[in-house]
Amino acid sequence: MIQGTTSDAGKSAVVTGLCRLLARHGIRVAPFKPQNMALNSAVASDGGEIGRAQAVQARAAGIEPVTDMNPVLLKPTGDRNAQVIVNGYPAADLDARDYHAYKRIARAATLEAHARLAAAYDVVLVEGAGSPAEINLRENDIANMGFAEAVDCPVILVGDIDRGGVFAQFVGTLALLSASEQARLSGFLVNRFRGDVSLLQPGLDWLEGHTGKKVYGVLPYLHGLYLEAEDSLSRDVAPAEAGTDPDATLRVIVPATPRISNHTDFDPLRLHPQVDFRYIGPGDAIPPCDLVVLPGSKNTRGDLDWLRERGWAAYLQRHLRYGGRVIGICGGFQMLGHAVHDPEGVEGSPGSTPGFGLLDIETTLAPDKQLRRVSGRLAFVDAPVSGYEIHAGVTRGEGLAGAVADLPHGPDGARSADECVLGTYLHGLFDESTARDALLHWAGLAVSAAAPDYERMREEGFDRLADACAEAIDRSALAALLGPAGEALCAPEGSATETTDSRG
Repeated sequence: MIQGTTSDAGKSAVVTGLCRLLARHGIRVAPFKPQNMALNSAVASDGGEIGRAQAVQARAAGIEPVTDMNPVLLKPTGDRNAQVIVNGYPAADLDARDYHAYKRIARAATLEAHARLAAAYDVVLVEGAGSPAEINLRENDIANMGFAEAVDCPVILVGDIDRGGVFAQFVGTLALLSASEQARLSGFLVNRFRGDVSLLQPGLDWLEGHTGKKVYGVLPYLHGLYLEAEDSLSRDVAPAEAGTDPDATLRVIVPATPRISNHTDFDPLRLHPQVDFRYIGPGDAIPPCDLVVLPGSKNTRGDLDWLRERGWAAYLQRHLRYGGRVIGICGGFQMLGHAVHDPEGVEGSPGSTPGFGLLDIETTLAPDKQLRRVSGRLAFVDAPVSGYEIHAGVTRGEGLAGAVADLPHGPDGARSADECVLGTYLHGLFDESTARDALLHWAGLAVSAAAPDYERMREEGFDRLADACAEAIDRSALAALLGPAGEALCAPEGSATETTDSRG
């Protein structure tokens, strides 16, 4: 199990890199996170919803993601409440206190899912959540040491040295663990180090001597690494700092709403050399642009109110008068209609909220979610498109006559009569290069430069992480933790008889 001294210490990246490294050696490996709190999610191959990080890790391992890889997913709808997804499907909407009592049920789901993966794979790499030193959450813990104790697995603790104070992080975390948890901690892994590792060696020697625990390695800071974010907006792309390319020709902005979900939708735009991409935070002035994209949301009505309070309704009207274009994805699509109704309180208090009125549609939220992975074609240009749907609600109205995409289950989305506004339920709208180019041309990009190959960049990111793990981590020591399956880790790559291409 890979745990971290803090959130964003690098747990997800380490598991991703190790998944790719082990798969290279022919080891059948699966990622697993017992409890994930994230608004970035994905649809697994068996139809349920899981955290996006586990879907990414499965891809790095060369396997299809399944709901067993993240049996409990918490999707916050407010500061105190979250939708609880168990085994891929909504089970309850609870506040923090009620969820604490619900953990006994969630614990059973995590143990059963882990047992199924352990029976099917040589190695299961478990990712922790937050920090194991959150002593107020120790009772009935299913995210960190409580889970490691239940399944009897060793733990490596990751610390982010780029933040500073990594030795204090390690020693302080260890001090706050119980005696049995301290014994379970095998050692430490330093992450995001810049510079000459030899200069760090005296500190590493002290750490091993002081704690009696092994330092498994020092991972470098990988500049320019592309890896889809687990949840929060990328630490490298702050809302007011992105999109400063002076040669960019298309200006695109996305409001960073409080409950923004699946913001990885915008990675292909953020990485495009001709797109000046910006997240607009709550304190930022809304700049002129060519294209506004309203993102998905786990609390559509709440984010609608947030946008209206900050002047986005008037801004969108002015933006369209001056020839701008608007796209809404999932919750953002729902916001573009006349109203969003929530009679059953699916995302908060029951009620209705007026939308921006830019599409002739209305949406009624309902408890049942639509979860599917799809491929089809854009309806208004001849281009293939693929992605996934995760939404609760039914959208109706005359605007649906002008669909955005033709999908196997039927038409999706809506376009305005003047073709300046479109909305869709399809996450991953910009992933396919042909669809992305067509949409950017629709938004006003006259000349399309050679955009990065998004799929290739993902694979290169996995390989960079695996290369860094192979070089920095004591593989013999890691192999010893993995048991018999770990023996292959010490053999040269490619010497194993089984490869990731031969696995289901």
